[in-house]
Amino acid sequence: MGKNYERIDGRLRTFIEAQPLFFTATAPLSGDGTVNLSPKGLKGSFVILDELTVAYLDFAGSHSETIAHLRENGRITLMWCAFQGPPNIVRVHGRGEPVFRDDPRFKDLLAQFPDIDPTAHGLRAIIVVRAELVRDSCGFAVPYMSYDSDRDLHAKRFAREDDDSLSEYFAKKDHIATSMDGLPGLPLPLSPL
Repeated sequence: MGKNYERIDGRLRTFIEAQPLFFTATAPLSGDGTVNLSPKGLKGSFVILDELTVAYLDFAGSHSETIAHLRENGRITLMWCAFQGPPNIVRVHGRGEPVFRDDPRFKDLLAQFPDIDPTAHGLRAIIVVRAELVRDSCGFAVPYMSYDSDRDLHAKRFAREDDDSLSEYFAKKDHIATSMDGLPGLPLPLSPL
C-alpha cells in the first residue's frame, strides 16, 4: 500500500515523467473559500528540477485560482495517476510559488522547457513547487485509459495573441486579476516574454 518518500528520484521520477496528465489542488486560507482542482497536460510543460523541486508552465485560461492561492499561502498538491501499466498514484504535497514574467528567475526557468513554444500558449507564469511530502498509493480503482495525443486547440487559440492582446483578454475575464474569492491573481498587464 502507500509509502512516504524523502525525494523524487528513481522509480517515482520515472513514473512522474512518463505521465501525460497530472492534477493540481490548492485552496485559500478561508474556510469557506473555493478549493481548486485543475488538470494539467501538454508534453514538455512539466519538469523535475531536482529531487525536491518541480515546475510547470501556467498557460492562459479563464481563471487564476492556483496563482491566487499560491500567492496567499503557497500550499499545493500535485497528483499523477497510472492510467496504463501497474496501478499507482503519486502525490507531491508542498509549497509553490508563481514565478511571473518580470521575475529575474523567469528566463532561466523557462529554459528548462525546451520543447514548448511559450508564445503559442499564452504563458502567464511558471509554477515552482518545493516538495514537503512525497507519497504513493495503490491506485487499484483507477481505470485503464489510453493516451492518444495532446490536443492542439489551446495553441491554436492563443497563438493568435501577442502580449498586449493577451493582457486585454485577461483584463476582460472576471477571475484572472482577482480570484473567485477576491484574492490577488495574475498581475496585469503582462510583462513581455
